[in-house]
Amino acid sequence: MWWIPLLFFAIAFVFSMLGMGGSQIYIPVLFWAGLDFKTQAIPLGMLLNVVNSGSATFTYAKKKLIDWKVGLLFGITMLLFAPVGAYFSKIVPTKFLIFIFALFTLISATLMWIGWQPKNEMSGKNRTYLGLLGGSGLGFLAGLIGRGGGSFVVPLLYMAGIDAKAAAATSALAVTFSGVSSFVSHIAIAAKPDWLLWGECVVAVFLGSQLGSNFMATKLKGGAVKKVFAIVLYIVAFILIIKDIIFAK
Repeated sequence: MWWIPLLFFAIAFVFSMLGMGGSQIYIPVLFWAGLDFKTQAIPLGMLLNVVNSGSATFTYAKKKLIDWKVGLLFGITMLLFAPVGAYFSKIVPTKFLIFIFALFTLISATLMWIGWQPKNEMSGKNRTYLGLLGGSGLGFLAGLIGRGGGSFVVPLLYMAGIDAKAAAATSALAVTFSGVSSFVSHIAIAAKPDWLLWGECVVAVFLGSQLGSNFMATKLKGGAVKKVFAIVLYIVAFILIIKDIIFAK
């Protein structure tokens, strides 16, 4: 499985630039490679998610790109409300909510692609409301439909008037919070980790994240960040529609 760390290095390089952990890619790749879904793929995928976003957060903190107030509010409220969403997942019809999520993603991708953004910067008070309400809502919906929520933080911050690079950096902080929660909840069932593979993947993701986050902070322009993230959002939206709506059981 020598190719897995190499692939994850490339994934971490890209996703760290976007403020995303990458678990939505790591987990299926590990499962397709033959690892047990519950005891190997999910725990390792969530661990790599934390390594990626945490490493990127460290870089963005040094570059002073993070809006700490909004990021912490997002992270803490997502952490608290994800279990609430998971509790209601058996009551609320999730297919409709996934459709709403996909529609929101498509709209967000289009707005980022064309470069639309509010002209006026948000006040400190409004940013507090954004962190509380946005984090609570995304945490609840992420728990409801079983998603990490990272791909929705950046467009919400961007549409609220936060610069694209700052939005991606702040998202990395929020995703680290939610990722730690998910990892802790799944590590208990990882009975027999392949420590060699886990170690190789952690090192690869850390290096990819460091290179990607430094590249975004120092070389990449805000317009390029928007274009790349818009493409990723389009892919996420189409996967949601095809996998979880059209072909959902």
